[in-house]
This record gives sequence, structure tokens and C-alpha cells, in this order.
Amino acid sequence: MVLKLLSRSPLASIPSSTASATHDINAGSLIPSLNRKSATWFYTTVVIVASLLVLEQAVYRYKKRHLPGASWTIPIIGKFADSVSPTLDKYKSQWNSGVLSAVSVFNIFIVMAADNQHARKILNSPTFTEPCLVHSAKQVLVFLNGRAHVEYRKGLNHLFTRRALSIYVAIQETIARQHIAEWLETAKDGKAQAIMMIARFLNMDTSLHVFCGNHLPDEAAREINDKYWLITQSLELVNFPLALPGTKVYKAIQARKAAMRWLELAAKRSKIAMAEGKEPKCMLDEWVTILADPNYKGRTEFSDREMAMVLLSFLFASQDAMSSGLIYAFQHLADHPEVMAKVREEQERVRQGNYETPLTLETLDQMPYLNAVVKESMRVKPPVVMVPYVATKAFPISDDYTVPAGSMVIPAFYDSLHDPSVYYEPDNFLPERWLDATGAANANPKNYLVFGSGPHRCIGIDYACMNIALVLATATAMMNWEHEITPQSEEVEIIATLFPKDGCRLKLSRNN
Repeated sequence: MVLKLLSRSPLASIPSSTASATHDINAGSLIPSLNRKSATWFYTTVVIVASLLVLEQAVYRYKKRHLPGASWTIPIIGKFADSVSPTLDKYKSQWNSGVLSAVSVFNIFIVMAADNQHARKILNSPTFTEPCLVHSAKQVLVFLNGRAHVEYRKGLNHLFTRRALSIYVAIQETIARQHIAEWLETAKDGKAQAIMMIARFLNMDTSLHVFCGNHLPDEAAREINDKYWLITQSLELVNFPLALPGTKVYKAIQARKAAMRWLELAAKRSKIAMAEGKEPKCMLDEWVTILADPNYKGRTEFSDREMAMVLLSFLFASQDAMSSGLIYAFQHLADHPEVMAKVREEQERVRQGNYETPLTLETLDQMPYLNAVVKESMRVKPPVVMVPYVATKAFPISDDYTVPAGSMVIPAFYDSLHDPSVYYEPDNFLPERWLDATGAANANPKNYLVFGSGPHRCIGIDYACMNIALVLATATAMMNWEHEITPQSEEVEIIATLFPKDGCRLKLSRNN
């Protein structure tokens, strides 16, 4: 090794009689030389790293300016630890620090908007902001913005008209009855059971039958439900970003592919059925029928894959949020027997004991107290407490602060829904507040951000509320339920949406 080094140096020309001495001299001087080089690289690296860390802090403080938040961010990771295990209490602490506040996670600068004014401004400023969800979402799902989004919404609005909803009611009630009957079978041992996962399956089964009718085989609903949970898990705020085998994102992508295969099959079968002149019996059938109407002015050609993508986006928008709303509605009714008694009284008055008679939109319209229960339950425990947006350019969110372009900006809904100036006793479950047409709750619809606001406001509001109300109406007709309260009953688990940490443990019994 040393000889090779010498052969490349000027010393290689020294006569052989002195070569041995020369070899000894260079062998001794080589080590200090290498040590000096190593030290130089070490100190250079330290200086570079230190400079980058100082720059990171300087950029954070420059972007943060006067906003509440940590004066210095933890190097590189920022608030990563809080993001890995999010809790509602930690979020509340952040929101309480100011109407606007700042955090940083892995050098992503984030502005949190806690109050109604700034939250609504974010939601209603498509020129400056767009939904960004989480990093993994773009690999798992497909989202539209801008003109493409507007054009899609115009056509999809027809799928949630009163005529369309009237088709869905019968499907929803049939599926609800089937699942509740299964719940009662498993509850014969008299023991309480967590309803979180079985309620999710009820909701998924309902959605898939409403969307696809009989165009999906029975096993498809089970497979999509089982695999969709992998999609939910991949949409946590922080996940390993690369879709490597074994990661949550990789599993979610495979789950999406499986769901898409079934949904494309349903779209193909629906087109065939409608071409044969059959009556629309699900959302896909209604969509195909609308597109075939010569008076329809919108886009009329959609591939099976495009239709499947829309249905998958509907599942994303509805599955976790509607499941959360349904589970907490069961829990709130069990925890408030006086409210449950009023729901049952209304059911008896409207249905007059004819609980086997199918529900209709008109029947549900005659249940204002039940609808108030649904609305209040989602106000107290909103399925979604915030939705991440990104500032596509510098965004003047207030008179004294502009969100830097490329930053994440997150409107929070919780404070709007618990504003004591609008909702007296905001933390209490009081459905009666919605029965007063002139009361503060109804007089301030801008505060009810359960379904968002602006161009990305939920398109299926009526469908979601109707589904939860219909399941509760069916459940009160078929069973009784008691809440087995545990130390975790009031603790919140955040998995894309809010769920009781103990899964909502209910003791079910047949309603005789």
C-alpha cells in the first residue's frame, strides 16, 4: 500500500541506495497527514451542520414572526413527537395559545387557525389555499382542485338530490336491519362489546350498497371494509413517506388497488343494466341515467375507472367521518337516558308502532328531535377537528400576518363548534338547542363547521345526516343499549377522525 503511494510521488525517483530510508520517513509522516485531513473534514462537517441548524432556526423564527408558538423549534424533527401520538388535549392547548399559532414538523412550517373567522377564511380562499391532507394521501388517493374540481362537483350534485336520496333510503334501512340483527346475535351472552369496528363495517356495507347496489358481490363489501382500514391507518398525520413493502403507505396502496378493481366492475355492470332499461337502484345507476338524459348539459362520458375513482373519494369522505358520528351518537344517547326517552317517544308518535313499515324521506322529516340529536352529537364530538391546507402563494390571513407560500395552514373546527357565545354550555349534549329556530345555534350557521365550508364543503351533507338518523331510528326500534363506561370512554383516539378510546363498549339487548 505504501509502495503504491510512493510510486505516484516525486520521491519515486530517489536512487535505490536511499530508498529504504526514504520509505521509513514517509511512513512516519503519512499518519499525521491523514489525521490532519480527517480533522479538516470533521470540523468542516461540524460547521456545515451547525450552520444548517442555525439557518433552520432563523427561517422558523422569520416565518413565525409574532405568532404564538415555541420560540425555537427542535432541530430537524420539530413537533414530531406530538404528531406521532396526537391527543385532543394537545390540540386544544395549541388552539388556546392564540387564534393563529405556529409549529414546525420536519421543517414543514404550519400555521394553526383556531377561531371561526380565520378558519373560514382558509376554507373560502381557493386563490390562496388548497386541501393537502397528509403526505401519504397523494400516493393512496386521488384529489381534484381548481376547475377540474368545480366541473366534477356540478355533475355530482345530482347524486344527492331529494330524488336520489329517496332511492338510497330503502337500501340504508335494509343494511342497518341486517347488521343490527347480527349485533344482537353476538350479544346474547349479555356482555358488553366495543362497537367501533362493527359500526364501521355497517357504515361501509351501507355505503357500498348505496353506491353500487347489487353490482358488487357480497364478498366485495367485506374485502373492501377489511382493507380500507389500511387506508385509514396510512392517513395518520405522520407516516413513513416511502411506499416500501411492509409500510402502512404500501399496504394502503394495495388496498386501494383492490377496492378499485371491485368499484370498476360495479361501474361496468351498472352501465349494462341501465342500457337494458332497468330502473335505477343505486347511486351508480342514478349517475348513468342522468348522463344519458338528453337534457343534461354537463360532461356525459366517464370511464369505468373514472367512476370508480369518484366512488373511492366518496368512501374516503364518508367512511371514517360517518363512522365516528354514528359511534358517538350511540354513546351520547346511552349516556343521556332522558334524551333517549325523547327519541323513543318521537319514534312511537311518528311510526305509531308500525316499526316494520319501511322508512321514507317523508317519515324522517317528521323526526325533528332525532335530527337534532344527530346534529348536536357531531357538534359535541366533531368527526373531523381540522383539515390541512397548503398556501399555494403568500396568503394574507390577517391584517398583521401573511402565511408564507408553501406553508401548511390548518383551520380548526373545534372552537367554532364550542363557542360559548353561540352554544350555551358548549360542552354539554343538548339537542334542544336546535329546535329553537331563532336560537343562537340556528342563527349562526357559520359556526357549524362539521362539514367544512367553501368550495370543498362536503357534498353529501344530507346523505350523511340521513344515514346516521336512519341507523339510530332502526336501532331504537330493534334494541336497547347501555354504555359500559371505562376510564377511556371519554378519552379520544385520533385515527384520521375521532373515536372513543375504548371503542364505545355497549351492552345490547333485543327491544321487546
